[in-house]
Amino acid sequence: MPESLRGRVALVAGATRGAGRGIAVELGAAGATVYVTGRSTRAHRSEYDRPETIEDTADLVTGAGGEGIAVPTDHLDPAQVRTLVDRIADERGRFDVLVNDVWGGEHLFAFDTPLWEHDLDDGLRLLRLAVETHAVTSHHALPLLLRHPGGLVVEMTDGTAEYNRDRYRNSFFYDLAKASVLRMAFALGHELGPRGATALALTPGWLRSEMMLDAFGVREDNWRDALGEVPHFAISETPRYVGRAVAALAADPDVARFNGRSLSSGGLAREYGFTDLDGSRPDAWRYLVEVQDAGKPADATGYR
Repeated sequence: MPESLRGRVALVAGATRGAGRGIAVELGAAGATVYVTGRSTRAHRSEYDRPETIEDTADLVTGAGGEGIAVPTDHLDPAQVRTLVDRIADERGRFDVLVNDVWGGEHLFAFDTPLWEHDLDDGLRLLRLAVETHAVTSHHALPLLLRHPGGLVVEMTDGTAEYNRDRYRNSFFYDLAKASVLRMAFALGHELGPRGATALALTPGWLRSEMMLDAFGVREDNWRDALGEVPHFAISETPRYVGRAVAALAADPDVARFNGRSLSSGGLAREYGFTDLDGSRPDAWRYLVEVQDAGKPADATGYR
């Protein structure tokens, strides 16, 4: 979608790595100006202590054809978020797309650990990072987004509403965080729809993020080497795939038809016709139900 978003301004909150970076880059590839935020900078790493930075993301946005602007921001600090939005207002006078992708919880939850055995401080920190940050950001950003009709808010989560409704997702705190973000999109849809804007929830599939690739000891160019140990990883997708989903939504003049809904990268690929970087169309959530959760051998044939 070259140039389809030229003149549009986006804020991707939580754009340091993973889905946030993929979304920012694809918005840039469509010509948008993209403000990218996070706590990991070239001068200071977050507690993740990883090498990715928001400056790197901004450079990738610009390299893709847009304009990337890195603004270090802790989205738990309302004053920092207010300053960020004031800067966008001063520099652009508007913005059109808000992507709430702040997460930061990978090291804070324990798989299949019941609430009473889970570290309480870690669990509460996870909820603050995954839920409170989204509320703080929307509170300060939405008045600017509503200055012009047609604004879009994308709440990033893990799992569709349909999938998560009947399934326990990893731990009490993880489950609660992802369900809360789904409900945020639903509630914002009710508040924004009558005011000329759209809110929705979006989930990638099994994401080949930087952290996931590192966990499996592979790189993007040899990710299939992990299939011997984790066969269902065959359905995985790059962060750019969900990025293309957001770019397609942002360019759609009829995006309001999705207001309040829960969507997935694979579902939107069918809707809009885009592909992942390798030309495939992974449909992870259908695969998880029909293959992985059904106990069948890993086989992504017909699902990507």
